[in-house]
Amino acid sequence: MGNRLSKIYTRTGDDGSTGLGDGSRTGKDSLRVTAYGTVDEANSAIGVVLAAPGVPDDIRQLLTMVQHQMFDLGGELCIPGHAAITAADVAALEQALDRYNEALPPLKDFILPAGGEAAARCHLARTIVRRAEREAVALSRAETVRGEAVHYLNRLSDLLFVLARVLARAAGEGEVLWRNDRRHPAA
Repeated sequence: MGNRLSKIYTRTGDDGSTGLGDGSRTGKDSLRVTAYGTVDEANSAIGVVLAAPGVPDDIRQLLTMVQHQMFDLGGELCIPGHAAITAADVAALEQALDRYNEALPPLKDFILPAGGEAAARCHLARTIVRRAEREAVALSRAETVRGEAVHYLNRLSDLLFVLARVLARAAGEGEVLWRNDRRHPAA
């Protein structure tokens, strides 16, 4: 690959524009840049989950694979017309989601984003992925975005929710249930 990043600053973005992967330039506040920027942010948040103590090896391996795919997805969104995420990538997330969810008790109440350090970090990553999904949908209303990209983000946020539940249990913290009745104490 050589020294692709031998100079980090170029000054070409000082006018508020940035280069896309196809060589064209667009505003740093464009829908496309916003979408792939939030994918990058989500990928960083997944890295924060991986930095938490006590993340089991199987979840660590899964999230590392996801980080690679998120980098691919960022590239797909950065290069108009590029395809990187496949239906098989989405299906792999669904399989992992089913596998981890199978061991969890059914949810009867909403849970708060808590449950120990790793679980809370996972909830934060989930909310950032949800924002990335909303931004990819907004981009798709203005420009072409492949369905697989949006589907991937949707499944990933679901997977992160389930993994947060798994991590809460692994940490011995359990889940914090939202108590709707807290506003209406029993008489």
